[in-house]
Amino acid sequence: MAEQQTVFVVDDDQAVRESLHWLLESVGHRVCSYASAHEFLNAYDGTSPGCLVLDVRIPGMSGLELQNHLLERDWCLPVIIVTGHGDVPMAVRAMKAGAIDFLQKPYNDQTLLDRIQLALELCRQRRHSHQELTRIQANYRQLTPREREVAAHVVAGKANKVIAIKLGLSPKTIEVHRANVMFKMHVNSLPELVQLWMRMETPAANEVSPAS
Repeated sequence: MAEQQTVFVVDDDQAVRESLHWLLESVGHRVCSYASAHEFLNAYDGTSPGCLVLDVRIPGMSGLELQNHLLERDWCLPVIIVTGHGDVPMAVRAMKAGAIDFLQKPYNDQTLLDRIQLALELCRQRRHSHQELTRIQANYRQLTPREREVAAHVVAGKANKVIAIKLGLSPKTIEVHRANVMFKMHVNSLPELVQLWMRMETPAANEVSPAS
């Protein structure tokens, strides 16, 4: 069963928080609401999936500052900015910093619900992508230094004979290393290996990019 997602609401206006809480629960969402950015940061550990509905102008730490904290901690929590008419430039800055959308007050309830549904789907996609990348990097760490070296050349499109000459090894040895790479990375073809290599956030992946 998929882990239940939560809609986190950060707004200093108690009436707004209570209204949003009721609206979201009425359509089956799990909701946690907070009066300030600090209150949210003290309660949230980055592991619970969901999205954040954030008032851009809140006392203490602003919505923009809270958003920066999320980025610094690499928390993949999609953010929907809620703003008053006078805060549109600030909301635009928040969008440039990674917020997925912003709504001006007063907003239509159904519009908000639609945006939240999109944000929750984006969260699912981000978490799946993150889990896949973690798996790929774990497989990569199983490669020996020589296998990583051979794999980098293979991904760059070099033939076994060319790699053998460059590394001072026999073509047969290169074939063995190449087979080990395919086995440890759990791939069955060169295109699959290239796709994984492009996704990895490692110096080796950046060094030999098939797109370069």
